[in-house]
Amino acid sequence: MPSNTCHPNAPHVKLKAPDWYISSLMLDRALDAILRRVKKLDREHDIPYLAGYSQDGKTIYIDRHLPKSFTFRGRTIDVDRFLILHEEVEKTLIDQLGLHYLHAHQIATRAEEAAVHAQRITWKAYDRFMQKYVKAIGDERLTKVPADLDLKPYRDYHDYDLLRQMEQHLEHGAGFAAKQKKELKSYADAFREELRVQHRHELHVDAPADKRSKPVTRKPAAAKRQVAKKTKATVKRKVAPKRAK
Repeated sequence: MPSNTCHPNAPHVKLKAPDWYISSLMLDRALDAILRRVKKLDREHDIPYLAGYSQDGKTIYIDRHLPKSFTFRGRTIDVDRFLILHEEVEKTLIDQLGLHYLHAHQIATRAEEAAVHAQRITWKAYDRFMQKYVKAIGDERLTKVPADLDLKPYRDYHDYDLLRQMEQHLEHGAGFAAKQKKELKSYADAFREELRVQHRHELHVDAPADKRSKPVTRKPAAAKRQVAKKTKATVKRKVAPKRAK
């Protein structure tokens, strides 16, 4: 089928229900529409947590070690389409609506899950396959990170150690590496300050009640003078001890 048709991959089947009803077929067509809008798909790099996107959103990155398909109940399942859907939805929500990464990630994951179910694949089987190839901190395969990879997901996830490791393996080119290193440094400074504040808070909470710092309250001058007068009066009223006879 020509690629300029409305849904080149989804079958031409007339829906029995209105188009706005929940439908696996319509979801598949929507996914095809998203895939056609991807400017570039890159599978030549190491990407923490399997997939990501460039800062300008024009490139979708999928980890080079992730197989393009897996077998489910005798069927060969292509996985790129589901990852692309997730990354495109997530990036759009962050850039266009200003959502926090963790919120955008939740919505994108729900969309990915719906697309997986629409292909009659269980999420458990799909996720089990994906988890085998996730690269996190300390993974020796994380050696080739694209210079223009958007770091916001890792920053918002507060994965400081992973960011430090990624900095060591950033590719050089097109001026992106210097920009990324500067961004990573600003993240590192922010993380360190956050950790200092958290450490001070934990010390305060864990300290005994009588050792905790208390706010200093200053008494007014008039109150101080009144206290001084009372002190002098008390001294005058004291009776000298009787001498032994």
